[in-house]
Order: sequence, then structure tokens, then C-alpha cells
Amino acid sequence: MDAFWLSLVMIFIAELGDKSQLLALSLATCYNTKVVLWGIFFSTLAVHVFSSAIGSFMGGLLPTDWIMFVAGLSFIAYGFWTLRGDALDDEDASCKRTIHPFWLVFTTFFMAELGDKTMLGTVSLATTNPFLPVWIGSTLGMVISDALAIGVGKILGKNLPEQTVKVGAGMIFFVFGGLTMYEGGKGFSPVVWASAGAVIVLMGVLFLRHRQSQV
Repeated sequence: MDAFWLSLVMIFIAELGDKSQLLALSLATCYNTKVVLWGIFFSTLAVHVFSSAIGSFMGGLLPTDWIMFVAGLSFIAYGFWTLRGDALDDEDASCKRTIHPFWLVFTTFFMAELGDKTMLGTVSLATTNPFLPVWIGSTLGMVISDALAIGVGKILGKNLPEQTVKVGAGMIFFVFGGLTMYEGGKGFSPVVWASAGAVIVLMGVLFLRHRQSQV
């Protein structure tokens, strides 16, 4: 798949049910939707330029097969992360009027994206794909996903089928991650695959245990 469309689709999926998507929906109940979306766009553009640059730099340092193998493993981790889900605390969800809404959205999303799975997903994509299409594609994927959440949320009064969305998005990550791991690691030894399997089981236990503790 073309790097632009791959990045757009994967980050769109990563954003489904993510904390920043919930944050977009919450902010859109306080401020003008266009202002919220422009704030998200420019904030994501700023964060993902660094993510794409980091991924491109890492991609030039490591063997391609190992990059794809580890990237696939990371996508499986994002699948577990998606199933675990995120929640907004009262501070995130509250409406604030101290600064202009655009800068509030820009700043809030910039901070929310640091270390988030959409940022890390962009890094992973950029290790095996060109910088510019990953940067633009991942930014648009996130904005489209948030715009969809805002639109559907306003129509349905926030009553989104959240669990169904999370499970579907998580399954897509598992399939894509498994295929990427196979493509990069089909020549690897059974020991490497066994180690990767142990890591996947450990990730599943840690992420899903955390999810149960939130219920």
C-alpha cells in the first residue's frame, strides 16, 4: 500500500477510541467544531513531524528485516493498547475559558499526543516508509478520525458503540502487526519467534490486566 494511504488508514484506526478522540469530542461540546478541528490539525502536524523524523532516522540505522519485525510487534502492542482503552479525567474533560479556544485545543492535543499510541504508531510507520507521506498521511488520518467522532457523537449524543469500535480496531492492529512481523522475520530462527511470542503474551497480560482494573 502507498505510504500516504497506509499511514492515513493505520493512524485513523489507532485513533478510534483513543483518549485524544474522546478529548476532541469533549472539546467540541464546549467550542466551535471548526476551531477544534483546526487546533487538532496543527497540533498533530507539529507532533507527527517529530515522530516521522525519528522513525526515518531509526530506519536508516537498523536492518530492514528487524525494523519490520519490531514494527509489527509494536502494532500488536497498539492493538492491546486499543482494547485496554483510555478514559478522560475531570481535568481533561472540563471546559476552560482562560485562553483562546484554538490555542487551548492546540496545547491540549500536543500534550495528549506525546507518548500516545498514535505518535508511536507514526514512528513505527516512518521506519519503513518515506518521511513526507507518513507525516501528512498520519496527520490527516488522526484529524479525519476525530472529525468522525465529533460528528457521530453530536448526532448520537455521545452514545457511541465504544466497545465494538475498540475491539474492531484492536483486531485490525493484530492482523496488520502479525503480517508485518512475518514479512520481516520469515527467515528468523524459532528462538527469535518464541521470544517474540513471549513478549506478546506479556504485553497482553499487562495491558488487559490494566483494563480490568479500570472497570
